[in-house]
This record gives sequence, structure tokens and C-alpha cells, in this order.
Amino acid sequence: MNVGCQVWTIKDNYRLGTDIQSKVLAFAFGLSAEIERTMISQRTKRCLDRLRAEGKHIGRTKGSKNKSTKLSGKTDLIKTLLSQNISKTQIAKMLKVNYTTLYRFIKTKNITEIS
Repeated sequence: MNVGCQVWTIKDNYRLGTDIQSKVLAFAFGLSAEIERTMISQRTKRCLDRLRAEGKHIGRTKGSKNKSTKLSGKTDLIKTLLSQNISKTQIAKMLKVNYTTLYRFIKTKNITEIS
């Protein structure tokens, strides 16, 4: 509102401009949004506490990892590309992943570079 722009809602025909009524209305919208966020957080916490009290495990088990990754099933392709002396950075770009993802995949799968 300090910039001088106005917000108009089509459905309810609210007009938020620079006048005092607009500031009050914007404050009320912000306050109701904050209250709603707080209520959602409280409901979520209560539900998680209830589930824990029932003895149910919440979240991923400690130490477990996903069984599949973005590069799952592409081991042979990566080996072939490495044997053709294509850089790891270029391979990562071809496979549309970050180079650190490729490096981690190569390390965890013990893929050796064939020169």
C-alpha cells in the first residue's frame, strides 16, 4: 500500500487502496490468515501427539533411505557414457540432474570409470 498500487477483488468487490478503510480491511485479512495458520498448526500437533500416544511411528524410520532415485535404472548408460570419456558434468546435464546427484550415485553404486 506504500507503493501506491490498489488491490481489487472481483468476487467480493473489495478495494484495497490508500484510505483508512482499506488499511483496516487489510489488517483484518492478515489477522484472520495468521489465526488460521495457528489453528492448522495446533490441529497438526494434536493429531501427531495422539498418534504417538497410540504407539504409532511417525515419519521415516531412522537410517532408511529411498529405494529409488532419479538415476535408478541408468547404471549401464552411465557406465557407457563414462567409458566414452564424457565428463561427469556433461552426463549430469544429459540426464537432467545436478552433478552432485550423479557423483553421489556413482559413489554409492561403486561405478568405476573405464578409460
